[in-house]
Amino acid sequence: MFALRISFTLAAALSSSAPAQSEGNIANGRQLSQTHCARCHVIGDYNKFGGIGSTPSFQLLVKRRPDYEARFETFFERPPHPAFVTIKGFGRRMEHLPANAAPVELPLSAVLDILAFAKTLKPKN
Repeated sequence: MFALRISFTLAAALSSSAPAQSEGNIANGRQLSQTHCARCHVIGDYNKFGGIGSTPSFQLLVKRRPDYEARFETFFERPPHPAFVTIKGFGRRMEHLPANAAPVELPLSAVLDILAFAKTLKPKN
């Protein structure tokens, strides 16, 4: 239900924006990904030997998941993200953070920025 609500909110928030903004800001998405996502995911050539082994790289998601756009748009709802990611205006999904989780609070626009950046990555063969 939350994903449906966020999808409607994303659509409503972006329908009144300029077309370029509705597609997300690639540079901001790159910076956000490197700052917040690279601690678990491999993000292009930025940290090609980093991430957590069981966590899919951004390139793998883009290449192998036909629903990758929906996955990026709702990443904050997909475990383990609700343990530490909050989208401003939607409240914290979990009350207590695990000991190893640094909280991350992002604006709603960051969701599309990260997706816009992920779309630029070349899938690894």
